[in-house]
Amino acid sequence: MKIAVASGKGGTGKSMVAANLAYTLSLAEPVTLVDCDVEEPNLHLFFPGPGESSEVTIPVPGFDTVACDLCGRCGEFCRFGAITVLRDRVLLFPELCHSCGGCMLVCPKGAITESPVRIGTVTVSSPIPGMTLVTGLLDTGSPLAVPVIGAAKARAATHPLVLYDSSPGTACPMITTLDGSDCCLLVTESTPFGLHDLELAADVVHGMEIPAGVVINRSDGTDQATLDFCAEHDLEVMMTVPFDREFAVIQNRGGLLCRERPEWQERFRALYAGCRRLAGVSP
Repeated sequence: MKIAVASGKGGTGKSMVAANLAYTLSLAEPVTLVDCDVEEPNLHLFFPGPGESSEVTIPVPGFDTVACDLCGRCGEFCRFGAITVLRDRVLLFPELCHSCGGCMLVCPKGAITESPVRIGTVTVSSPIPGMTLVTGLLDTGSPLAVPVIGAAKARAATHPLVLYDSSPGTACPMITTLDGSDCCLLVTESTPFGLHDLELAADVVHGMEIPAGVVINRSDGTDQATLDFCAEHDLEVMMTVPFDREFAVIQNRGGLLCRERPEWQERFRALYAGCRRLAGVSP
């Protein structure tokens, strides 16, 4: 089973939910937690420990200046503006290249070959018994988060129980993370911004036809607008976490709510049961 934890905006407590759910599940069965927020991964702060890292690369074209006759077909084909053919040379803007390979296919002279270029890393660790942590990390300056997310997910592809911690927002990184998930937990907060971005995230999961539920974090008791939205859009509110200074202190020092307040483990076990119900998996 694959569960994605996502949010329409940053700072809602998405990683807190993913970390505590993974910790609680690891007490009873093996679980793999994948940090797909590759631009700013933070789950290793909750689960520190040594790991094995491997590079993530993408193929980037190179040009044989002898064979190339500057016909311009590669530049015409590239929809991302990564190739510009001038009268006397070809300019490549590698940060714009999406590694589709099309330029190499359309070149009539076979003057284009691809070479691997590193864009990030994937680290796998076993920080606590019962848990495997997979962390994707995008190299500074690289704009291509999606291949790193794909590589991180691939490392967990054969595992029976996987939690994906998505990057915030509703752009390509979130969609890549959610792809193939059995259900999604949307984490929000009781603010106008939280509700607005919950609406955006709900549209995405609806379009992807992924069953979803909602976790309201840092609730100050004024959740009615969020509750009304969820009722109108058939989204079950599966857990509410109150606004509590002690909870913030625990998290800010890298602690886990379910480890320091064990009574919350039952709440997260119920959350997992709700995810199974959403996904149509028998108890």
